[in-house]
Amino acid sequence: MNILMVLTSHDKLGDTGNKTGFWLEEFAAPYYVFKDAGANVTLASPKGGQPPLDPSSDTDDAQTDATTRFKGDDAAQKDLANTEVLSTISADGFDAIFYPGGHGPLWDLAEDGDSKKLIETFASSDRPIGAVCHAPAVFKHPKGADGKPLVSGKTVTGFTNTEEEGVGLTDVVPFLVEDMLKANGGDYKKGDDWASFVVTDGKLVTGQNPASSEEAAQKLLALL
Repeated sequence: MNILMVLTSHDKLGDTGNKTGFWLEEFAAPYYVFKDAGANVTLASPKGGQPPLDPSSDTDDAQTDATTRFKGDDAAQKDLANTEVLSTISADGFDAIFYPGGHGPLWDLAEDGDSKKLIETFASSDRPIGAVCHAPAVFKHPKGADGKPLVSGKTVTGFTNTEEEGVGLTDVVPFLVEDMLKANGGDYKKGDDWASFVVTDGKLVTGQNPASSEEAAQKLLALL
């Protein structure tokens, strides 16, 4: 199994002066789900190299078994520090694609043409696509074979408006994931705020929040 994980390269949290990036648990948990299943994992980001880590995801209260494992794993840290440049990646040879969240993707991956093309290629060839928390932002522009938004008519989830409100960033983010998925015709579902909630529709797997990372990766793996 060859799985492509795509991370953000964006580190500015709007005009707040604060930093953002990818969410550590949303990378670490899926990374180990895939690795422990024997998959080859390739990491990519728009700019390549070390993606920015959202400092809020590295606080003591945000640590999980997977983040602790990552911090003691030199090979995984080296992997992460050397992500490939997204524009150089071809979908050929990959069995699935997965997007960890964090607020960063709202700014770069949501608008990234290379990401859009990859998602459309995976969808048209019926290969699994996964995204967790803010990463369903990547479904803003991709279209299905029918020319409609890729998520149109599909059951999806992603970071809720109430969760965004809970972290005080409703007026900072360029758009709300829940609103965008609905506007694109998605049949948006959600569970309790901050609890694991994952939906699968065909080969599309989406998770609601950081707590959903491991389950989302497991459900993606189950499609392979």
